[in-house]
Amino acid sequence: MKAIKLNVNGDSHPIQVRDDEVLLDSLRNRVGVTSAREGCGVGACGACTVLADGRSVSACLANSRRYDGVAITTADGLAEDDVVVAAFVESNAMQCGYCIPGFVLMTKELLKDNPNPSDHEIAEHLEGNICRCGTYPELMKAVRLAAERSR
Repeated sequence: MKAIKLNVNGDSHPIQVRDDEVLLDSLRNRVGVTSAREGCGVGACGACTVLADGRSVSACLANSRRYDGVAITTADGLAEDDVVVAAFVESNAMQCGYCIPGFVLMTKELLKDNPNPSDHEIAEHLEGNICRCGTYPELMKAVRLAAERSR
């Protein structure tokens, strides 16, 4: 076991991790984050997405030790009145909600880098996220709305 500090949503969490422990397990089992979820376990669905220093990371693949001291943002750490969160709620961009935290965080990353994305750029940036309920039209509407409100 190795001692690290996970800085999650502005709070520091000193924890002990195994050499092979993935960030998703550390966040859920040691820190108590519930918005990062395991979907596929191989980094192909986006349910485990978190932002590390503002960049998206598949937490199910990332070794926890690499994120010692790195600022990690999860959907749990977003304000209820966050522009992206509000756009997703207003656009009914959810059904079961399992995938939404990953989509929200990927949208935040996209809009930080590209405040006025085209539909093609939105689809390309979000293509690693899967919505099993098929709410893709509503997801696109939510991203467009968040982009419009963020300008």
